[in-house]
Amino acid sequence: MTDRISPKQFHESEGIEDWRVLGDGANAYFQTGSFAAGARLVQAISELPGFDDNRPEVDLRHDGVTVRMLEITDDYAGMTRGHVELASRISAVARKLGFSADPSAVQSLLVIPGATDRAAVMPFWRAVLGYEPRRDSPAEDLVDPHGRAVPFWFEQMKEPRPGGLGAI
Repeated sequence: MTDRISPKQFHESEGIEDWRVLGDGANAYFQTGSFAAGARLVQAISELPGFDDNRPEVDLRHDGVTVRMLEITDDYAGMTRGHVELASRISAVARKLGFSADPSAVQSLLVIPGATDRAAVMPFWRAVLGYEPRRDSPAEDLVDPHGRAVPFWFEQMKEPRPGGLGAI
């Protein structure tokens, strides 16, 4: 797919200064000051061209809106040119509504338990968390199917840690 781009290409694109690429895709946070103001921004974002094609994940809170974009297929996890275009439009509509971005507010967390036999431990964690295998890496990653909670990447270890400390 020629639409795929690297994190470097994303950052070098015009109009996405508000955005940061983290382990879970392109992210931006816009300070809105209130839930109602944030809802207006979310409504405006939902009406932008490219919204349905790029399916951003939007998190509305009492003081701001976080937007995340990541394409995940069976063989790819990353950004696309469509994400760049939509990111630029989102930033523009936020500015038009009087909201500023705070790139320092975006963050990402990944839990990395180690295991000598990933296939043996992943079903337990999948059941406990209600997670699903990630499409591009089902043998090593579990993700929240709703995109709200921290993903797990199971690191393959050759042997448990010494002293009975297990593989984690």
